[in-house]
Amino acid sequence: MPSISNTKRVKGVSIYRPFVYGSIATPVNPDRKPPNLPPDHTHQWTVSVKGVDGADISHFIKKVQFKLHDTYANPLRTCESPPFEVSETGWGEFEIVIKIWFVPESGEKPQSCFHFLKLHPYIGDKAELELARQQRRPVLSYMYDELVFNEPTEAMYDILTSKGSARLPSRARGARGEFTEESEAVELDRLNAGIQIVKEHIDKAKETLVAKEKAVAELKAEREKK
Repeated sequence: MPSISNTKRVKGVSIYRPFVYGSIATPVNPDRKPPNLPPDHTHQWTVSVKGVDGADISHFIKKVQFKLHDTYANPLRTCESPPFEVSETGWGEFEIVIKIWFVPESGEKPQSCFHFLKLHPYIGDKAELELARQQRRPVLSYMYDELVFNEPTEAMYDILTSKGSARLPSRARGARGEFTEESEAVELDRLNAGIQIVKEHIDKAKETLVAKEKAVAELKAEREKK
């Protein structure tokens, strides 16, 4: 059997593996504050990288590094084995840089992605948002993504294909995890809200343009009278 190279590439082939990254944040109960919690910290949160529906990704991912805000002690956190996650407390939202390293024998370079830590619910009417805050509901903010390897090394190709094909998120009724019907509904609400904002900006721009065209026409008419 020929040896598998960690430098020789499999030409004309692209292979991908799906994964999930994001965070879950829960408001701190003032009556049940963890010991040594800073007085201004309002939330407990966890940021993570994981396989879809709990699928194992450790056969091709060696470690994951999370770059937190500089105000945290040791803001560069590295997880050498599953679960690839970091749990902390805080009061503010910020961008987390996530860097994924692959197993050394793969010969592949690390890949990065970015996640904005979300602590508060933003979608919904005022009454619904207030109720969510009062009930201290967890705020989930997860993204489905795919690690794509264009012309992977022979070693990486063997590693990825030895564990079977890619696994997509389950849509079975009652399935739990990052992609529930509730989280999908929240995401749709967020997209619809964004679409509505864009539409309002377009309508406002049209009104401004019409007003300017009218002003120009009136000015032109005045000059022609003179």
